[in-house]
Amino acid sequence: MSENERLINASVDEVFAVLTDGWSYAGWVVGASRVRDVEEGWPNPGFSIHHSVGTWPLLINDTTTVEEYVPNSLLRLRVRAWPTGEGQVEFEATEKDGRCHLVIREHAVKGPAALIPAAVVDPVLSARNTETLRRLALIAEGRHG
Repeated sequence: MSENERLINASVDEVFAVLTDGWSYAGWVVGASRVRDVEEGWPNPGFSIHHSVGTWPLLINDTTTVEEYVPNSLLRLRVRAWPTGEGQVEFEATEKDGRCHLVIREHAVKGPAALIPAAVVDPVLSARNTETLRRLALIAEGRHG
């Protein structure tokens, strides 16, 4: 399992405002190129974002579905990007001196990517998630302004 963390110069509320805005997903998730739809009940469990990954003209349409949501604390997602497979991504936030300490954990759970040894895939996920957290922080801190 890959785990990254970042101290964001915004409140937990402000960070979760970005995390739970399904339409902002392509702006901060590395690899997501566009959001096609956000189901009405998002970010409640069972509801999905319909997105595309890749670059045009090689786009793959897929979904990300909420598995667990605790407001301003935890968001656990099942991310799909077939043909590579499915992963579980968890965001856990805590308040630290008025700022948000955000941890992201990710691992492959199904499909070809789940067969790759963690020693190989975790460094790639870690690099991607470092950039994902950087982008998320820029948006949350910009809203904080």
